[in-house]
Amino acid sequence: MTENPKRLTGRATLVNALGLHTRSAAMIARVAKKARAGVRVKHGDLEADAASVIDILTLACPAGETLEFIIEAPEDCDILKDLLDLVSNGFGEKQ
Repeated sequence: MTENPKRLTGRATLVNALGLHTRSAAMIARVAKKARAGVRVKHGDLEADAASVIDILTLACPAGETLEFIIEAPEDCDILKDLLDLVSNGFGEKQ
């Protein structure tokens, strides 16, 4: 996790076998919607609104790839931690 005065970023690797799919995207969006400010998610050169399941699915991120989360407000650092934990723990799916 890195910080700058205006935003927070963090990366996590998709460890679940299915990668980024509808259920996992919905879990990300549910957490992101709790943020006071914007939350973005990146995969490579693609970036999406983390509060939108459809936007997240456009990233087409398979297992083993890395997602980067960008949190616009430092007061949402708990949201970043929750997102990183969610991805790192495989969205609760059996490995």
